[in-house]
Amino acid sequence: MHVLLVASAFNSLTQRVHAELRDHGHSVAVELALPAADLAASVRRHRPELIVAPMLTSAVPEEVWSAHTCLIVHPGPVGDRGPSSLDRAVLDGVPRWGVTVLQANAEMDAGDVWASVECPGPDPAGSKSAWYRGEVADAALEAVLLAVDRFASGTYVPEPQSEGLARPLVRQEHRRIDWLRDGTEQVLRTLRAADSRPGVRDELLGGTWYLHGGHPEDRLRGRPGDLLATRAGAICRATVDGAVWIPELRAHRPPGRPAAPKLPAVLALGEQLPGLPELPPPPDVAEGGRGPRHRTWSDIGYHEDRGAGFLSFSFPGGAMSTAHCRRLLDAYRAACARPTSVLVLGGGRDFFSNGIHLGVIEAAADPAGESWANINAMDDLVEAVLTTTDRLVISALGGNAAAGGAVLALAADEMWCRSGVVLNPHYGLMGLYGSEFWTYTLPRRIGSAATERLTAEALPLSTGAARRLGLVDRTIDCPPGEFAERASALAARLAGHPATASRIATKKARRELDEARRPLASYRAAELERMRQTFFDAQSPYHALRRAFVGKVRPGATPPHLARTVPARHGAAPSARRVPVTGPGVSDAAPDPGRC
Repeated sequence: MHVLLVASAFNSLTQRVHAELRDHGHSVAVELALPAADLAASVRRHRPELIVAPMLTSAVPEEVWSAHTCLIVHPGPVGDRGPSSLDRAVLDGVPRWGVTVLQANAEMDAGDVWASVECPGPDPAGSKSAWYRGEVADAALEAVLLAVDRFASGTYVPEPQSEGLARPLVRQEHRRIDWLRDGTEQVLRTLRAADSRPGVRDELLGGTWYLHGGHPEDRLRGRPGDLLATRAGAICRATVDGAVWIPELRAHRPPGRPAAPKLPAVLALGEQLPGLPELPPPPDVAEGGRGPRHRTWSDIGYHEDRGAGFLSFSFPGGAMSTAHCRRLLDAYRAACARPTSVLVLGGGRDFFSNGIHLGVIEAAADPAGESWANINAMDDLVEAVLTTTDRLVISALGGNAAAGGAVLALAADEMWCRSGVVLNPHYGLMGLYGSEFWTYTLPRRIGSAATERLTAEALPLSTGAARRLGLVDRTIDCPPGEFAERASALAARLAGHPATASRIATKKARRELDEARRPLASYRAAELERMRQTFFDAQSPYHALRRAFVGKVRPGATPPHLARTVPARHGAAPSARRVPVTGPGVSDAAPDPGRC
């Protein structure tokens, strides 16, 4: 069946629906619902059999929904209506939630129901955006596939909604933090309900800022509202009964100006920031294993379990600035000094990495110079992974990865992904040739022809498609909150397997053979020469594309690569039986560690 996706943006959920509909045998095209575009004319041009709207912030024109079945994905249970469903669910702390696929009609979110799937409510310790990309997206995908199958059957009759509760938009006045009265838990809930968008507007050091993200601090105390310390670019601010860490700030946008970039809080405040102590991250590793853990925030952590080391990292939005890359490289080198046979990178539930930090680059006094520093720092990190020959390195992706972040994951010996992850291992949409040794790692895994096709298409891949292609070694079918535990058990089993030592020796020999054929330095030099030409050419498309991306500037029309109809993936029909863990890893022969 030919399905047209209509969306306000090609966001993470729209990408996942795009990728998995192709896996399920459907051809797909995308049209963005843009202010200057004639959506009805675009629909007539595509002649779809079905329209699906995974993320739509505007109403579907009557000319469209009266002529075509148009299924709207609403991130709320049946009867929930309004534009701030997820925000309110986080603020209210609901234990259970759901996603509804309903048919567009004259009243927003009030159409007949084609499918509804329940999901857990937001994690009290998590964020709205991580919940949206995790449990909510899982439920949405299940509901969309069920609704599409029901539509294709030609026999299903959707159920009318008997009643509903339309709740208004959550505005900034509803998100206000009273630092002199609100306790830590209330502050965190407010921050987490707005963590990615729109942020919480607040007054800080005489200026107006939007606060993004929030994490608890268990030891620092101070006068409510005061700044207490910094750590890894974040600021710690006192509440009435504790303190919270705020990783990012965004400057208030004057009317008529593009949106300011979200930046590490210390960088955003710059010279306005008073002298504060820079606190090191809490100790994670004691001699031979786990050390004390505190209820505090750190974007990089390390622990060990049964012969395996786990280097976790979580950067807002998956963006890695020069400073992020250098700190992660230092942590990686420290992890490689530990007596382990397996080292796992990642393992968190949200973004693995999306490559260089375009916001920090845009805010720099010299964006070209910062671009160059950032890509070199990424290359240093990837090169360290590629040249690690005394242990197996596993990249564990509980969340999405794109551009250089996806290629960072490919530098490991094995790549493990949660079943709901979406991969975008390409650079062209930002006007970049790319680096991170992609000209070595991608062809090594999937061959030159597939590499060329993948990077030219610039379309998202599901984990299933990536595994069939050879990019992914294992998929782990589990809820987002269980991924770290599942990956840890698999890694520990791998570390204890008798064949692991021989695999390490084989890996070392292969690296030496590859180096003799063509040194890694030569791949890096060739890629960086192309990147240098782009960065330092003021007329290169990269600069305008970066500014538009950071400033949230909507395109005037749907990009051609999205509007083009792409066929179903041949041989991609999924099995009806869900397999908890796929992959031919040698550790599968070891004793079963439980549900893994």
